[in-house]
Amino acid sequence: MRIPGDAEIRALHERFAPNADAFELVWTHGEIVCRIAEQIGGGHGLDMNLVRAGCLLHDIGVYRLQPHDPYILHGLLGYQILGEVGLPETLRRFCAHHTGVGITRDDVVRQELPLPHCDFLAESGEEDLVMYADKFHSKSTPPRFLTAGTFALRLARFGDDKVKRFQSLVDRFGEPDLTALATEYGHPVT
Repeated sequence: MRIPGDAEIRALHERFAPNADAFELVWTHGEIVCRIAEQIGGGHGLDMNLVRAGCLLHDIGVYRLQPHDPYILHGLLGYQILGEVGLPETLRRFCAHHTGVGITRDDVVRQELPLPHCDFLAESGEEDLVMYADKFHSKSTPPRFLTAGTFALRLARFGDDKVKRFQSLVDRFGEPDLTALATEYGHPVT
């Protein structure tokens, strides 16, 4: 499988971003998630080129969200965008399978989520790493970095099983050092 490089991925972002502010927010987030993944992903036998592409592509669906759309749709929208441009399933999955610590069919039904009734779970180590690294940075206003403890507290409302899944990722990959990134990007750590 050919993995697109940074310039090709950036061009996709520029193509689909509705404006410069949206591009800057999503592209910067992808770069930060990539740097977090690279910091914690070594030594796990993963294809780090694939991880890099997944980090840079995972939120591209944000550009297609309409004001009335629930944010949870961004993964599916990104999956669709990458399909439209002919990228393979392996890359498309990073979009649809990175939300929270995974969404099960039961989650979709029980929470009445506007998603197809199926699982949206990371299946490969590369998907796990992208999903996990994503949890440490938020595109909120203003953008911020999250500690593992902060994210676990936010996740608790979705059930103990989700917190346990997150803890298994913490145990597997460790916690990133966010200090230098927070200083570089000027985003607080909460």
